[in-house]
Amino acid sequence: MNKVALVTGASSGIGRALLDCFAADQRDLVITARDVAALRKAAAEISAQYGVKVTVIPADLADPGAPRRLFDEIERQGIVIEYLVNNAGFGHYGFFHEADARKMSDMVQVNIAALVALTRLFLPGMVARRSGRILQVSSLAGFQPGPLMAVYYATKAFVTSFSEAVAEELSGTGVTMTCLCPGPVHTQFAARAEFNHSRVFQKSHIATAADIAAYGYRAMKEGKVLAIPGCNNKVLAFVGRFIPRRRLVKVVRWMQEKRDDR
Repeated sequence: MNKVALVTGASSGIGRALLDCFAADQRDLVITARDVAALRKAAAEISAQYGVKVTVIPADLADPGAPRRLFDEIERQGIVIEYLVNNAGFGHYGFFHEADARKMSDMVQVNIAALVALTRLFLPGMVARRSGRILQVSSLAGFQPGPLMAVYYATKAFVTSFSEAVAEELSGTGVTMTCLCPGPVHTQFAARAEFNHSRVFQKSHIATAADIAAYGYRAMKEGKVLAIPGCNNKVLAFVGRFIPRRRLVKVVRWMQEKRDDR
């Protein structure tokens, strides 16, 4: 029986690049996102190139009921998920007190609540089979507070902490959980978050989605718990432990600001 992967946020960016990683290993796929046209396009491209089966199930994970409906539809179709990739997420750039309240709520729902719900739905079956791998896509942002993207940074801190904790709980079960924490990446994410003019994107080495996906896929297969691509990113992830928190948050704010900010 072919081992099937479920990838959320699969229509673009890292999620789309991960489809190639799984398909190259001849893994069938279930893909989900809000953009139905982009999902169908990706499914056609993957099927044509690799000859694997791709099942499209659109879902808006900002809807609290979406994870359960997605799980139920996969169960109804008799698909057993061996790999779960929680990649869906989005950010917002700007002052928290000026941000749209609904958008902030949706961000918490997609970045945290949906990830937790899908993990809880699919994990028991994996543990019962003593087989399965989960890839949680977090961010380097999760290692420090993030002024001007306060909610996004906080959601990624949750994902990283949650993933490390559950990974430890899974020791000896035959199931692994990997938390992928990339730095800045060339995707539509930054443009949608209005973040691509910040100093982070002006001064940092920006990775491609394909590079990050390949790194995360290898880390997941190896059962690594924490996967931080790039030596500089590894240093940045841990240097904050040795900097006073008040100074750290000011440094992060400076990096977040746009070059023409005063």
